[in-house]
Amino acid sequence: MTMRAVERVERVWPDVAPLVFVPHSTEDYERLVETLDELIDIVGEDETHPLASLMEIIGVLIERYEDEHVPEITEV
Repeated sequence: MTMRAVERVERVWPDVAPLVFVPHSTEDYERLVETLDELIDIVGEDETHPLASLMEIIGVLIERYEDEHVPEITEV
């Protein structure tokens, strides 16, 4: 990444940071799930949508949190 790109990201990061973060609590996790739900409503299944990669990133963050913090349900 070039210095110019980093400078552009630095300018927009305060607006993006509330949407893209590593969840450390249930509240963080729930906030990410709400954001993902909103993105799904906007993006749908359009992989060419400009926000499709953001939706994928947030999905990965949610999945990571679930893998580490949400117990699996076992059938009896």
